[in-house]
Amino acid sequence: MLNEDLCFLSATEQSKLIRSKKISVQELIRAHLDQIERYNPVLNAIVTLTADSAMAEAYVADQQLEKNAEVGILHGLPVAHKDLFLTKGVRTTFGSLAFEDFVPDVDSLPVERLKKAGGISLGKTNTPEFGAGSQTFNAVFGSTPNPYDLTKTCGGSSGGGAVALASGMISIADGTDLGGSLRNPASFCNLVGIRPSAGRVPSWPESLGWYTMSVPGPMARTVQDVALAMAAMSGPDDRSPISLESPGEIFLNPLIRSFKGCKIAFSANLGGLPVEPEVAAVVESTRAVFQDLGCEVINDEPNISEADEIFMLWRAWRTELRITPLLKEHRTQFKDTVIWNAEQGLPITGPQLARAEAKRTELYHRVREFFKKYEFLVLPVSQVAPFSIDLEFPQEINGVKMDTYIDWQKSAYHISALGNPAISVPAGFTSNNLPVGIQIVGRHRDDFGILQLAHAFEQKTLFAQRKPPICKPL
Repeated sequence: MLNEDLCFLSATEQSKLIRSKKISVQELIRAHLDQIERYNPVLNAIVTLTADSAMAEAYVADQQLEKNAEVGILHGLPVAHKDLFLTKGVRTTFGSLAFEDFVPDVDSLPVERLKKAGGISLGKTNTPEFGAGSQTFNAVFGSTPNPYDLTKTCGGSSGGGAVALASGMISIADGTDLGGSLRNPASFCNLVGIRPSAGRVPSWPESLGWYTMSVPGPMARTVQDVALAMAAMSGPDDRSPISLESPGEIFLNPLIRSFKGCKIAFSANLGGLPVEPEVAAVVESTRAVFQDLGCEVINDEPNISEADEIFMLWRAWRTELRITPLLKEHRTQFKDTVIWNAEQGLPITGPQLARAEAKRTELYHRVREFFKKYEFLVLPVSQVAPFSIDLEFPQEINGVKMDTYIDWQKSAYHISALGNPAISVPAGFTSNNLPVGIQIVGRHRDDFGILQLAHAFEQKTLFAQRKPPICKPL
């Protein structure tokens, strides 16, 4: 098997080869480091490489297998960490010049979990400054292009991880999702990205321990691999006050189930959002796939009219809290959109937040009632296809002006405001061969359910088997 072929096997298949000793961990890690050397100079996905420590860990991992030691579920698999996560002894910049040389002395909890499960870190992946925006570029490392078209963006903010996965540099990526940062790059790069329920994957260190709008989670090339990563990353931890008690092992259960008679609400535009025609066409084409799976597909959507106000207020509040203290000393080092978002939070009052939270509670109950009729909601991940890498954000969609740098992400961030788990799974391509994902939203805390439907959809369509043209075909 060629090294590049090995890199495009699923993480699940790679794990089987390691455990059966058909390949060594050192072989697998070396193959991925070669892949990074081959493609990263063009793709700029891995921004801090830890090749030496990775090979040293691979040697130890092989010794453990030789001794028949008990090992974790990700034993020997190459992973990488979003440059927003703290990594002990490894530079963490947050994509900001203000932290260009920062080296933390602790791992973020998602990183800690991936390591404990046996994942071997190859380094850090690119992200926009402080994860702000779904276009991966920053003043420290520059832009990360889309491997399906180098003139287009890979999305964001977990864009570097998405590109590393799509080009075979790693097997599993971690990331965060506030307004679509795991779902959007997955859609743009023909991958699977899940926004778990708040607390499913605990977060620490975290100054906002009770905050539920932003969540960590994984991306991978297949739904089964995302489930494997969820098994490693999920489970309770008393350092996170909102962590859920369910153990991660639940995600090791079989994903196969029958969907005969399953009721799905299908929304092409989530209440009239502008959606590019080619994206809309791909989304519409998935209706027949769900019907072939036995689902009853009904055009419907919940009333989420307050979702925009709720999301924007809580996002601005969080950004102000985190960024404003840094502006006095580092203002000239921050991009304009980050400063704008932080300053949007300055005039927010307590009564405003109280009313927003009351509206969010009302929204929760309306959506809860909606999901008594349907098991899933299906809609676009993104309202646009991958756009020019030279454009910070789309200025308009179908003639509708986008006033801010995140307006074009409403199909993703309105779902964030609901709190329901959501997943992006490859759904097809535009006429220019750009990937388009479909978003599956589940009932409150039904993370496993959305994985099951996404797996069934993936097996029916096989879009995930298509590789970027920059990489050699299998």
